[in-house]
Amino acid sequence: MSSTLYQQIQQFYDASSGLWEQIWGEHMHHGYYGPTGNQRKDRRLAQIDLIEELLKWSEVKGAENILDVGCGIGGSSLYLAEKFGAKATGITLSPVQAARATERASAANLNTRTQFLVANAQEMPFADNSFDLVWSLESGEHMPDKTKFLQECYRVLKPGGTLIMVTWCHRPTDKKALTADEQKHLEDIYRVYCLPYVMSLPEYEAIARQLPLNNIRTADWSTAVAPFWNRVIDSAFTPQAVLGLLLSGWSTIQGALSLGLMRRGYERGLIKFGLVCGNK
Repeated sequence: MSSTLYQQIQQFYDASSGLWEQIWGEHMHHGYYGPTGNQRKDRRLAQIDLIEELLKWSEVKGAENILDVGCGIGGSSLYLAEKFGAKATGITLSPVQAARATERASAANLNTRTQFLVANAQEMPFADNSFDLVWSLESGEHMPDKTKFLQECYRVLKPGGTLIMVTWCHRPTDKKALTADEQKHLEDIYRVYCLPYVMSLPEYEAIARQLPLNNIRTADWSTAVAPFWNRVIDSAFTPQAVLGLLLSGWSTIQGALSLGLMRRGYERGLIKFGLVCGNK
């Protein structure tokens, strides 16, 4: 990962994570609104439901040692550690996020079973075969080398363990290449959210097969999560949120002003919410 991209991602999340927690709570990922996207529910419940639906879909019923790649402020790490009575390690590029996740672990009396580190997901500081569940929820889009990222996830996964990766994708391009307008739309998203690029779900599946993961499954949950962005937009422009935006700096303000990019991306079928799971 280039030092420039590393710094951009770090600074983006250092600046925005406090505001996100204030408005939304500890989970920094999409919510689940049912297979057709029509279920009406509290936005935080929708985010918990996403975690539970992912576990159900991947048939993960337990874990002893979990790695949360791109852990944010520890939302998934702490939830999974408590649910399974497991140890959990979270990694992030943001020192602010790692410190806040550590604070939250102490408050939840989970500090003896969890740790949060500042680390690069493409060069993880862990031994081979360390974790029986590697969980990556909306971090793959930040990785400049998707193959290297998945190779690292595979390397630290124990034999028999499960990898669950959920990431922003663009539509498949096997039948029709991306148009110039679609490329421009994606580039606008990349610039705002510090992404090097995204790829299609079939491309991720091809990498997973080369690792080689076993029992590979993929799914497109775009319809189930698309309402999330309307909820985010509604919450981003309350008086409380606007004040927080002004205090958080330009990158956070720019992100808020560009929320419609993601909503429109889903509406036009360009942005996809891709799932991959498999076993080592």
